[in-house]
Amino acid sequence: MTLHPDVDTAVALACEAAGAWAGSDGARRAALLDGLAAALENDRGALVALADNETHLGTARLNDELDRTCFQLRGFASLARNGGFYDRIDDAAVAGPPPAGRPRLTRVRVPVGPVAMFSASNFPFAFSVLGGDTASALAAGCPVVVKGHPAHISLSRRVHQLAQGVLRSLELPAGLIGHIDIDTYAAGLELVAHPGIQAVAFTGSLAGGQALGRQAQSRSQPIPFYGELGSVNPVVVLPEAIEQGAGGLAKTLAASITQGSGQFCTSPGLLMMLDSPGARALAGQLAVEVDQAGLHRMLSERIHQGYAQGVSTLKQHSEVRTLTSAASAEGVDGGFVGLTSAAAFLADEALRHEVFGAACVCVLATSLDELCAALAAVGGSLTTTLLGAEAGSERDLQVFRVAQKISGRVLFKGMPTGVAVTHAQHHGGPWPASTQPLFTSVGFTASDRFLRPVALQDAPAWLTARAGVPV
Repeated sequence: MTLHPDVDTAVALACEAAGAWAGSDGARRAALLDGLAAALENDRGALVALADNETHLGTARLNDELDRTCFQLRGFASLARNGGFYDRIDDAAVAGPPPAGRPRLTRVRVPVGPVAMFSASNFPFAFSVLGGDTASALAAGCPVVVKGHPAHISLSRRVHQLAQGVLRSLELPAGLIGHIDIDTYAAGLELVAHPGIQAVAFTGSLAGGQALGRQAQSRSQPIPFYGELGSVNPVVVLPEAIEQGAGGLAKTLAASITQGSGQFCTSPGLLMMLDSPGARALAGQLAVEVDQAGLHRMLSERIHQGYAQGVSTLKQHSEVRTLTSAASAEGVDGGFVGLTSAAAFLADEALRHEVFGAACVCVLATSLDELCAALAAVGGSLTTTLLGAEAGSERDLQVFRVAQKISGRVLFKGMPTGVAVTHAQHHGGPWPASTQPLFTSVGFTASDRFLRPVALQDAPAWLTARAGVPV
């Protein structure tokens, strides 16, 4: 494959920076991460205005997202400063032959090398140039080469310029944070194919992720591809939750479905219930609330067209009854709520596909077994929410077992659209939610994606004295 010169240059600079950064101590890494957070905050006004102009997400939402991005950077800085990425396991030598005897073994973790990072359309700060993937890779000791997203490319360029200023102030190489803003399908494939790249982090469409994943695996040296690709995030509402107040629940669900015009990877796309008058009433109330919600323009015309096509397919489906009535206005489609049976849902795989936007299908089951079968048919999902499962009955246990099998995160309260950045968070899940369900893209264990274990046998004192810091 012939590489674009910008791709080749960015990766070459990352490779030059990789060795020294891999051997950097926690204080050095923390200084960079803290400096990046400060740079974002110092330029907040201009950054938020630019982001809003490109994404239409609103200044309140974007200010919150910038705060989250800085929180992530500082959180990884704190972990680096405290030695969190240099943990090791030390087994002392035992005299005698194996299996009882053994040499001294020290298990350490080393950075994998330059990481290709693909910005997401829907989070111009938190999943972009200095988002969680970049923060976790830098904290692990890996340079990054970011492919900016065309939905907010001007913002990406400005953030990259800020990052370069921080690197210069700390006398760090520019190649630690590379940036490519070539808006072509080929450029992404070239970046993944470059022999200098050692891992890929991606958040985006199923089709795009599959193409990049195939590229990562078809190299002469295959590399790990960490993709977050698609999720319908079912919300299971059991009878007790309906009895406790369907009106308030309908408002809460609608707010989550329509938040950001539904452009969240954890937006609820399915509402699953046992069929009853209360369940049907909840579905109807949800449609009223969604109809009344104001939706802003979507991130790009391509994303809007994908949403419109998905909703059109649902509206034309013979087994789906449309409950919402909002009409299009100024190129902004209203939210969609539809109603179908669990039997139809099980019979047609097309009903289980994600519609990226403010769309939700209500699925009514005639029995607990049918409800569980429909939930299992969802396949991999970032989240499943179980409302009304507080008693721990045999029914609750049965539904939870299915939810746990298909999801990276199971909620018992609240809505899935809030993803806390913590040590315990897991933002992943079985395919197609992610390509690597053992790893998370959100939270402070995200750096595990970019650290490779190495066992040192009878290591000399000069090496063990480094206390896990790579050479």
